[in-house]
Amino acid sequence: MARNIFNQPPRNETESGAPSPTPPKAAKLPGSVGGLRDSLREITANSIRDIEPDQIDMDGLRDRLVLEDSSIDELAESIRKHGQQVPIMVRPSAQPDRYRIIYGRRRLAAIRKVGGTVKAIVRTLDDDASLIAQGQENNLRLDPSFIEKSLFIKEMQESGYKPGVIQDALGLTRQGVSNHRVVIEQLPDGLVQLIGPAHGIGRRQWGELAALSVKVDLVDIAKEALTALPDDTPSSEKFQAVYSACSSKARSDKKPPNRGLTSVINDENGSSLGTLTIDEKAIALKVTKKDNPEFGQWLEEHAEAALLQLFVQWRNERGSGS
Repeated sequence: MARNIFNQPPRNETESGAPSPTPPKAAKLPGSVGGLRDSLREITANSIRDIEPDQIDMDGLRDRLVLEDSSIDELAESIRKHGQQVPIMVRPSAQPDRYRIIYGRRRLAAIRKVGGTVKAIVRTLDDDASLIAQGQENNLRLDPSFIEKSLFIKEMQESGYKPGVIQDALGLTRQGVSNHRVVIEQLPDGLVQLIGPAHGIGRRQWGELAALSVKVDLVDIAKEALTALPDDTPSSEKFQAVYSACSSKARSDKKPPNRGLTSVINDENGSSLGTLTIDEKAIALKVTKKDNPEFGQWLEEHAEAALLQLFVQWRNERGSGS
């Protein structure tokens, strides 16, 4: 079961009032100054603070294909009217009075549009724990699409995160992670950015599109197909347009197999001597020994010389005609 390393926030920004920090359990004051300092650090680690947005640096792996979109403007308007209802999470930076974001990138972007401070939970987490917190919160707040998860998994693996951390971050089994990675590895670079997150398009549909990559150039066809669509076309409809265009191109490029032209060669009495097959790659003369055993034996002995004689004749005729 995936580790849950933080209190999950409500799904929607306007779903509940601003949460107040959970009062820390009363702790016995240690007898040393160092112990007291550690206790105070633990108490403040879970508190909600008001932080200036320019003190927060974007950090970690990107888990969304689209961040600065119309939904950011809508969220900014909601925060302008009702205030920030759900805090983001940050962790202290190595630089004094600076923080690195763990989750809440959309909320931070919206508040930067609105102005003012941002409510943030400050937690001291290592890279693995931060990644798990980012993935779990993201799955709860707005479930990422299949292809966004696939890209996130690819980035995590390329960044060296262990399989267990990746599974915990997205709440997937080992097989689930593998299913996402298999598809993303077949897709050419740039195709997903052209289409977008495509919410509602699952593994089977993305897998079918990826399978077409061995037959046609997906990126070139996608660019051509998308130019005919309005700029505000939803990404799921973009996927359908690209898939339809690629499927159509793959069918039109599929040529029927050339089985060649075969003719029967008969002697003056109409008896079959053999067959002559001509296709794009070869000319084949076939004599069945069972039907013409003596001729077959003779041809076997003289075929090489006869072929050479035909070649010399062809060369002479070509030379005399030039």
